[in-house]
Amino acid sequence: MSAPAENPQPAAKPRNRSRVRPTVAAPTFLRRQIPTYALLQPDGLDRLHAQAEQILAEIGVEFRGDDDALELWRKAGAKIEGMRVKFEPGQVVEIIQKTTPRTFIQHGRDGNHAVEIGGDAVVFAPAYGSPFVYDQEKGRRYGSLEDFKNFVKMTWMSPWLHHSGGTICEPVDVPVNKRHLDMVYAHIKHSAKPFMGSVTAPDRAEDSIEMCRILFGADFVDKNCVILGNINTNSPLIFDGVMSMALRAYARANQAAVVVPFILGGAMGPVTTAGAIAQAHAEAMVGVALTQLERPGAPVIYGNFLSSMSLRSGAPTFGMPEPAMAYLAIGQLAQRLGVPLRCGGSLTASKVADSQAAQESADSLWPALLGGANFILHAAGWLEGGLVMGYEKFILDCDHLGMMHKLLAGLPMDENALAMDAFREVEPGKHFLGCAHTMANYTTAFYDADLADNDSFEQWRDAGSRPADIRADKKWRALLASHTDPAIDPGIDEALNDFMNRRKQSMADAWY
Repeated sequence: MSAPAENPQPAAKPRNRSRVRPTVAAPTFLRRQIPTYALLQPDGLDRLHAQAEQILAEIGVEFRGDDDALELWRKAGAKIEGMRVKFEPGQVVEIIQKTTPRTFIQHGRDGNHAVEIGGDAVVFAPAYGSPFVYDQEKGRRYGSLEDFKNFVKMTWMSPWLHHSGGTICEPVDVPVNKRHLDMVYAHIKHSAKPFMGSVTAPDRAEDSIEMCRILFGADFVDKNCVILGNINTNSPLIFDGVMSMALRAYARANQAAVVVPFILGGAMGPVTTAGAIAQAHAEAMVGVALTQLERPGAPVIYGNFLSSMSLRSGAPTFGMPEPAMAYLAIGQLAQRLGVPLRCGGSLTASKVADSQAAQESADSLWPALLGGANFILHAAGWLEGGLVMGYEKFILDCDHLGMMHKLLAGLPMDENALAMDAFREVEPGKHFLGCAHTMANYTTAFYDADLADNDSFEQWRDAGSRPADIRADKKWRALLASHTDPAIDPGIDEALNDFMNRRKQSMADAWY
């Protein structure tokens, strides 16, 4: 299937701080126009890959509670020792490269928001999995379904996010065994961007996929990717049954699993970065290969979440140099393997949207972009090591993502960009402010940061001396106030609600 045409980048407009900017007229995804960064020479990549192969051959990977996965590996010729699977060198790579798509399209429900994942495409999605939320007025608290809906709506409104994400925050006011239905429905109801489904139990993964069959039609879902499932390994070197069965459910339905080793160096992996990279590479390859055993040709994303930790306290750390180098190396490994890559985005251990959050988020996002990530999860809103989804942080991150849109577009070198007309018009020693070239380009020449304050000190003081997080607080409230749900067919909406009600009535509430 060919990639959908990208929508043009919306033109910037003169600043008006009281106005909420246009929201849904945005590029559906980005085309990288700048090169990736090669941290390692070929011999270094060879050593990392060989180490991963040695781990798979000597140590292997355990599949706990999923006999069907073990049987798939047995039929593929792997060595089975109880729950542990060991692989001959090259065996996993052969499975991957035989049928894994290098790129694929994930469709949105309105036909206008499909994204391409893989190749030179880049897709930004909000943070995922936080049990808590934070805003300036109410502080830190457990997430609710209302909070979940709020973030889905703001993601739909943001021109800088291409994907609605998944469990943006946990709606803990809804029973554990039923909240997946409300989350998937919120993505469908309040947005038309592509989204992720549940992976917390195999039947919840199946429910998520079934809701997509109602939305898109069963035949369309069988032939096209419409939903992603974020699958974490239980590092080191374990797939628990819940995750592997959810992975297989998505692959069986021709939907994309995002296979993500979750490694904190020194805890779930070696303290040395090279060793942790090799482990992450081994775990991700095995998960990707399993999707192809379940259904050859199923879309899949090779994922990574590798960070450092404070060896004094045991707390995870973000925005550090070691995981930055890891992202760059893993990007090279994924490119050599020929699979789409997922990395983390704007990560921080800070509790609020402060200078620590800004530094760590920027230093987490940059290596993901330079490493060649195609799908960037946690691109907006992440606080406190992923425990908290922040309203103000979400808005600040989105503004930063807008800058990355401009960066990834590369440096134009056409006749207009080289500006010879301007040089001919402006005499030496004169300024360019009012020349025809400037007037023709002033709305699009530079990224117009929505939240940066570039006023004089006196103007800033007279406006209330508001720091960036307070400005962001005002922005998200205005954004939500202007939200309108994209239209949905009433018959489909009724069918979705009927399915949800029947599923909820079929089980008692469970809170753990």
